[in-house]
Amino acid sequence: MATARQTGYDDANRAFLQAFMARSTLTFEEAQEILAAILSAKQNETISPEDITRDDLSNFINATNSAISPFDLEIRSHLPQLTLDDPIHNPPPDTQAQERIWALVNTTSDNLTQLATTFTADEISFVKRVLDRMFDGNKNRIAEVMAVSSIEAVQQAKVSGEGRRESGMGTQTQGQGQTQRTTQPLSMTQAEVVLKQLVEDGWFEKSRKGYYSLSPRGLMELRGWLVATYNDEEGGVRKIKFCAACRELITVGQRCGNRDCGGRLHDHCMRNFFRVQKAEQCPVCKAPWPGDRFVGERAVVQGGQRRGGNVRRSGVAPATQGTVNGEEDGEDAEDAEDSD
Repeated sequence: MATARQTGYDDANRAFLQAFMARSTLTFEEAQEILAAILSAKQNETISPEDITRDDLSNFINATNSAISPFDLEIRSHLPQLTLDDPIHNPPPDTQAQERIWALVNTTSDNLTQLATTFTADEISFVKRVLDRMFDGNKNRIAEVMAVSSIEAVQQAKVSGEGRRESGMGTQTQGQGQTQRTTQPLSMTQAEVVLKQLVEDGWFEKSRKGYYSLSPRGLMELRGWLVATYNDEEGGVRKIKFCAACRELITVGQRCGNRDCGGRLHDHCMRNFFRVQKAEQCPVCKAPWPGDRFVGERAVVQGGQRRGGNVRRSGVAPATQGTVNGEEDGEDAEDAEDSD
């Protein structure tokens, strides 16, 4: 049997890189097919995808990353942020290891430069407002939704300009000495087309309940930009948080019951983390882990009622009525206006 081992950087690595450039993401099974075809052609022998191991994939990735690093490119991986109550995004435990996703990302995309290759300035401004809604408007002390409903997302098309934060891409220079053009609102139809394209290109995900959130590719690509835009370390504002187990960005999972604690865990990390720790307690403050304080769209319970029986808007998602983590009382509603 021909060996699938690969060392150094050669034409096989270049073909592997081209495969990444033609796709937004790759899973291990997809990479097996690609590497088997590449190595079969290289060695003039048939290599089965089953012969490709994770070590083989790691060797290709490491060699490729060494070569493309000077060009501010890198192949990164990320686990899907599984939602326990969504079977579409929650495969059986024995298949989760195969669900890691790899993507070729631009490590210097501080101003959404990757999206700028596909979308106009007006469309980028709209995307920025949707991201503002995800990580600024729908993230507070009461709830960390970090997603937007379809209605909320489309509503951002009505607003012109860059919103609260400057992305650096909201204007276009018309020529030397001329003034810059302010970005314009999109029509509802245009906004829907952009959102659909973002999902098809692997930047956004849309849940079966109609919520948009950043995909693994989006999180990998925009990690540095998200932290720089929405976190203020000097001011103590950390809207972008990380899982205490895997240290990756967290937009779906659970949080500590203490609102001032930064303890967060992905659903897929929580199982093993508590098993190793032999205690279900916060990894940061060591308080008992509540298990009913969520990060992601589960932070909004649609159609719920506050204590006292009156349905009300919490300030978390203007287009969504319901309770937030079961905490929607008068004092909590006031806290919803405060940021971390």
